[in-house]
Amino acid sequence: MRFLHTMVRVTDIDQSLEFYCTKLGLQEVRRKEVPAGRFTLVFLAAPGQTGGGEIELTYNWDPEAYGEGRNFGHLALEVDDIYATCAKLKDGGVTINRPPRDGHMAFVRSPDNISIELLQKGGALPPQEPWASMPNTGKW
Repeated sequence: MRFLHTMVRVTDIDQSLEFYCTKLGLQEVRRKEVPAGRFTLVFLAAPGQTGGGEIELTYNWDPEAYGEGRNFGHLALEVDDIYATCAKLKDGGVTINRPPRDGHMAFVRSPDNISIELLQKGGALPPQEPWASMPNTGKW
């Protein structure tokens, strides 16, 4: 058995690709348009990642309200430098819902309110401002 992908439904494919690719740094690895089913699938992976562990964005062409889907849980991504990643996201207009106060873990949300956990690769980094004293914002 091997893990293949996690699917999340998105309401705006361009806005979602801006978030996942431009801001988070994932790369589109393949796309499938299904006119008969009226949906598009876009598969994303971390740079250099092969063999599964992808995120499948499912865009249904007909509008549908999905709610927050808090029961989904979250996606987890390992990052080389949690502080640099959070700074890039914050500079790109992304709210850091749970800042990396401990140098190890942070949470953000996608445009469709999917919780994304960011984990520092290896051991935790030493606490650093402005993150160490930054409060939580919203839900994560």
